[in-house]
Formats: sequence, C-alpha cells, structure tokens
Amino acid sequence: MSVPSPANSGGSPPVAAKARRIKIALLVSAAVLAAADLGIKALAEALLSNGTTVDLGLVNLKLLYNTGVAFSLGADLVPWLVIAATATIVLGMTWYAVSNAPATPALSRAGAAMVLGGGTGNLVDRLDGRGVVDYLHSGWFPTFNLADAFVTVGVGLYIVGTLLGSREQQRT
Repeated sequence: MSVPSPANSGGSPPVAAKARRIKIALLVSAAVLAAADLGIKALAEALLSNGTTVDLGLVNLKLLYNTGVAFSLGADLVPWLVIAATATIVLGMTWYAVSNAPATPALSRAGAAMVLGGGTGNLVDRLDGRGVVDYLHSGWFPTFNLADAFVTVGVGLYIVGTLLGSREQQRT
C-alpha cells in the first residue's frame, strides 16, 4: 500500500505544475494583448486610410507608418534589419520573462506580459515592410499606438513590481 505524497493529496498543486500555469498565463496574456493591438491597428487603417483625422480632444486619430523604432529612430535602415533586430529582442525578452516568471512578482509578470504583447504586436505589424501602424497623435508628442503604450506601461510595472518584490523579500 502506498501513501499519497503531499503534493498529490489535494492540497497545494505541485511546484512544477504551478510554474507551468504561471508561464502559460504570461504567454496567453501577451498573445491577447498583441491580438488586441493588431485588431485596433487594422481598424485604424480601415477608418483612417483616406487621410481622415478624428479629433478626440487630448489626442487625434491620424494614420502614420513608422519604419523605424521608437521616435522613428532607424527609419532609414533596411526593413529586414529592423525586423531582425526587433524579433531578436522580442524572442530574448520572451525567453527571459518565461524562464523567470514563477519567481517574478505578479505585478512584474503583468508588466512583462504587456511588454511582450506590445513588442509582438509591433513586430507582426512590421512584417509587411510598411512599418508599424501608428494612429494616436497629440501634436506635441510623436504619434504612437496601443502596443507602444503597452510597452511603456509594462516596463514601468515590471520595475515597480521588481522593486516592491525586493522590498518584500528583505522584510522576510
């Protein structure tokens, strides 16, 4: 007669299974955010491709294509080089985020999902060679898109989650 192990006795799930669920949740969250970004970009292209600008007050909707990266840096580079560099960065970040997800604070994981979702959305959008679809225009800041907002907010959440997580570990 065997005695059930504590990991399989209906109590807390085994550590490996919990780690796997955390990693899957991170990837699924990033995929949902990337899909939302790509869907909104397609809508922006469909509605604004005739040169229309929609005034929303604080920001306008205006269609632009960014062949470079942040703030159009590298816009003169050949598209395949920007695509290859972006893909390398997104894949490296994905590997790092997924590898460390089980030990990462939840707030940092949310930030990582946003960074990966935004990065993936912009990478996929870039694959046609036209550049990234940007549509949020303020007049005083470069035109951007939802993926850019995901990346920016995600980096902030990742940093804050990491700092708070470090403080929490020091208390225990």
